[in-house]
Amino acid sequence: MHDLRYIRENPHDFDAALARRGLAPISATILELDEKRRALTTQAQEAQARRNEASKAIGKAMGQGDAETAEALKAEVAELKTTLPELEEQGRIVGGELDGLLATIPNLPADDVPHGTDESDNVEVSVWGEKRSFDFTPQEHADLGPALGMDFETGTKLSGARFTFLRGDMARLHRALAQFMLDTQTRQNGYTECNPPVLVNDEAMYGTDKLPKFAEDSFRTTDDRWLIPTSEVSLTASVAGEILPDLSQSMRLTAHTLCFRSEAGAAGKDTRGFIRQHQFEKVELVSICRPEDSDAEHERMTGCAEGILQALDLPYRKVLLCTGDMGFGARKTYDLEVWLPGQGAYREISSCSNTGAFQARRMNARYRAEGAKKPEFVHTLNGSGLAVGRTLVAVLENYQQADGTVNVPEALKPYMGGIEKLEPHR
Repeated sequence: MHDLRYIRENPHDFDAALARRGLAPISATILELDEKRRALTTQAQEAQARRNEASKAIGKAMGQGDAETAEALKAEVAELKTTLPELEEQGRIVGGELDGLLATIPNLPADDVPHGTDESDNVEVSVWGEKRSFDFTPQEHADLGPALGMDFETGTKLSGARFTFLRGDMARLHRALAQFMLDTQTRQNGYTECNPPVLVNDEAMYGTDKLPKFAEDSFRTTDDRWLIPTSEVSLTASVAGEILPDLSQSMRLTAHTLCFRSEAGAAGKDTRGFIRQHQFEKVELVSICRPEDSDAEHERMTGCAEGILQALDLPYRKVLLCTGDMGFGARKTYDLEVWLPGQGAYREISSCSNTGAFQARRMNARYRAEGAKKPEFVHTLNGSGLAVGRTLVAVLENYQQADGTVNVPEALKPYMGGIEKLEPHR
């Protein structure tokens, strides 16, 4: 959500920032609705004050025997009883229109976000690791995986397209990845492990900018709850409506959960394989911090995600997203893209975003600095640390052998109970 005071004071800057996202000017419409709502609020307050004043004057006039004045005042009060609710209702209608408009406007990009229209304008920040050399043609995971326990057919039989059934050592490797990620983020990087609900209400989804714009991308239950698209929703919304203490230390939360996405906007993309599923798992990273700490926290969070890839010795690159490719709620985003030799391409495996106060305003999450009288909005950040399924894909493609086996990365061996390689079922 946007700060109306900022828009009132800086309408041209607001429109200029939206123009960097490829959007038309809208401050004039916002300010017109804002002025209309404030005028109606003032009229309602004045009407209420006059009603109170006239009601008191009725008794005084009657006490003085001035029946004519008393009757005139009674008529005025009766009219105000009709007018006041009408003004209040008009105010609610205009206010709802204004809030609805603001809820559909994306966050403003940070000054250092590069201008661009799509992913081709993203900026490569760094590259880590060396791509492996193979003395055979490496396979894509969708071809390599079925013999190792990545069962696409059974997943489809049970649930339809974009579902997969993992078996045996493949399922164990998937679990090992999640455990390794959680242990690293909690023991080394200071995140607090959480086990949040995967069903949330409208308020949680709205507060984390998933509603109303992205309703079609999520699954809704028959009792009007939502299956989370990521535990960013549950973790970030855990501070909704609160005034946190000082926050001299950033609040850092992590969770390994199931996630669910309808992929409504991804028709035809990655229909083959394990990359774009309706049900998947992530180890999510969320930070709640003071505004002055959020830029440094963003760099730190991205580094925590990078550390997982480095520990698994998976080559990747770090990309700064341009204004045209950033998510709705982000003011700045880094993507980590892992190298997949079977595909011969880098593919996104983590997205780490600083949303500033955008989500905090939507869910009224604030903090009070030590010695301060007035609370301020927190800044919220989120990132994947990492997407478990996509990391499994990266391990399969990077650690595959000519005989169809897949070696287990050294970092995961303590979690695999002595299993050092995945072997095809004979």
